[in-house]
Amino acid sequence: MRVSSQRLPVVILGAIAVAILAGCAFFRVSRASQLQQSNASQLVPVVSVIHPTAAREQVIELPGRIEAWSSAPIYARVSGYVKRWNTDIGAPVKAGQVLAEIETPDLDQSLKQAQAELQRARSDATLARTSANRWQALLKSDSVSRQEVEERTADAQAREAQVAALQANVERNEALQQYKRLVAPFDGLVTARNTDVGALINVGMSRGNELFVVSDTRRLRIYVNVPQRQISSIREGATAEVVVPERPQHTFKAVVQSMAQAIDAGSGTMRIQLNVDNANGELFPGAFATVRFTSPAARGRLSLPPSALIVGRNGVQVATVEDGDTTRLQDVTITRDAGSFVELAPGLRAADLVIDSPPDGISTGDRVRLARQADGSAK
Repeated sequence: MRVSSQRLPVVILGAIAVAILAGCAFFRVSRASQLQQSNASQLVPVVSVIHPTAAREQVIELPGRIEAWSSAPIYARVSGYVKRWNTDIGAPVKAGQVLAEIETPDLDQSLKQAQAELQRARSDATLARTSANRWQALLKSDSVSRQEVEERTADAQAREAQVAALQANVERNEALQQYKRLVAPFDGLVTARNTDVGALINVGMSRGNELFVVSDTRRLRIYVNVPQRQISSIREGATAEVVVPERPQHTFKAVVQSMAQAIDAGSGTMRIQLNVDNANGELFPGAFATVRFTSPAARGRLSLPPSALIVGRNGVQVATVEDGDTTRLQDVTITRDAGSFVELAPGLRAADLVIDSPPDGISTGDRVRLARQADGSAK
């Protein structure tokens, strides 16, 4: 049967329309399949993995304050005027060396008065004892009454007690006379002088009233406040390096002498004390320093960055990747927190793939895809 020439264009157009419709249907089916595959792939999170590394030594740098091994403020024990001073700031002194002398006219007169009163009391006591002895002799012949003898004896004893009291007063004034000379309590340096000739001196023990300060700088103490998380890496007897701003190229060796064994609630730190030899006088009391502690790494321990840890109700865990795409949560124990990394107790292996910054809610058995680097290798 032949198609008329009039119907041929209609047939051709119909065939073209059917082809177009078939092509559109195929494209939509293919596009839907691609979208389904894309959505399925997007449901699997992409993660970066790292390997645990060998634990490194920990270096902690903290500010410290240097103080003299011994520092004694010298106060006035008596009132008066400065007669002379013999040592200025920076001068080395020996124990017992005179730093200054004080004129004490009031104390001098008090001593003379006490000595005069003591002398009179001794004379009165001698007379009273002689009189008591005489009345005791008369008692034997019943020339006086026993009551009178006992009164004379009691009076003599009272006079002797008064002599003892006045003797103590004289000795007190004589002892105060020794404080007219201000002396160094130990070998050291004069680090402060706060008086001059002719200055009025009053007895006082308040801060700021010291006339001199003597410091022993042959050895120095260094005080450092260590944050709580870093205390476990510091032990008594450990060594540290000390650097001061005025000698940036020179390092001094210090030894941890003692630890406070208590955390300050206000700062969350523990104060530790180090000692450093200063025989050459290169360090100065009152200065600030940088103290560097180095803690050796534990043998066989591995470390991870804190971003790899999962901290939750089950404790501290890490997520590892097994069989290329399956996760497993593993419990770990932190033995040391160094800030930039944490040292872990044995459990992980160096070959394990640990997820860095794991997604929220990740659990054992979840599927993941490993991030790829530019060269195509897993990251």
